[in-house]
Amino acid sequence: MASPVLDQTRPGDSGPGAPKGPGDSGPGDRPPGGGSHGIIGDPARFGLLAFMGTVSMLFIGFTSAYILRRASADWLPLSAPPVLWLNTAILALSSATLEVARRRLRGWDLAAAQKWAATAAALGLSFLAGQLVGWRQLSDRGVFLASNPHSSFFYVLTGVHGLHLVGGLVWGLVVVARLRRMTLTPGEDGLGLFATFWHFLGALWLYLLFLLFVY
Repeated sequence: MASPVLDQTRPGDSGPGAPKGPGDSGPGDRPPGGGSHGIIGDPARFGLLAFMGTVSMLFIGFTSAYILRRASADWLPLSAPPVLWLNTAILALSSATLEVARRRLRGWDLAAAQKWAATAAALGLSFLAGQLVGWRQLSDRGVFLASNPHSSFFYVLTGVHGLHLVGGLVWGLVVVARLRRMTLTPGEDGLGLFATFWHFLGALWLYLLFLLFVY
């Protein structure tokens, strides 16, 4: 008959059968903050980066079509509506105010962070209004979507960018609401993720201006 195996683990030993003390941690334990390090370990950040990669590929496809179409004989160069340059400054200013909001949040000044984030959202709305003004300026000159290939690309590219910016504004308003209710803290990255996406849209806008009117 086999003799029973006695547990040889002493109270001070560490092992599978030993109780864990306050400082002990196992492979499944997480830091006190509950967060995980690295992009792969952060589903929200990984999802955002994957989405931005998808958007980038979309505009790369648009760029390829634009370059090929630009070589056609019916291409008529389009001058930029004057409001676009003001719009660019507004979008850059909104990114700057978001960075101020992030610094205020890191300092636990939630009220100031909410005000600066709300200012960034208001500037984003102003940018969209400026886009409508730019389209109106073109239509007053008799330039429409089907007028020529350059105008077609202008309306399509700025329109698709505007749709993504509308989505970003909805996200921004949610962040502002959470700051107002004091449910977003420096330990979370909600404002940081939104700022990353907003800066991405700003960089994308600069790229579109270069492609449409400088390249």
